Amino acid sequence: MNAPGTPQQHPVGLYLKVWLLLFVLSTLSYLVDYFHVQGLLRWSLIVILMLLKAGLIVAVFMHMAWERLALICAILLPPLALLVLVGLMASEANHTLVSRLLFFK
Repeated sequence: MNAPGTPQQHPVGLYLKVWLLLFVLSTLSYLVDYFHVQGLLRWSLIVILMLLKAGLIVAVFMHMAWERLALICAILLPPLALLVLVGLMASEANHTLVSRLLFFK
């Protein structure tokens, strides 16, 4: 444990392991295109790999993993709430489009 007022040092090995993991995840995302994966599986794999890479970058390189839970919630919950609201609006827009196409032919 560090004395109060001294900066916390993280081991270089941690950064190298995360860098290697990011390299592997990027390679996997390129392999999705290389093997011509198509359809919903392609986009699901790309989005999952993208979110994993973004999570690693935020957690380790932006030092979010060592912050207090209150700060993590204050930073991450508002964008998540906006994503939920955007999803609900997209669902409602799709319902409106389908009902208009069905009843206004």
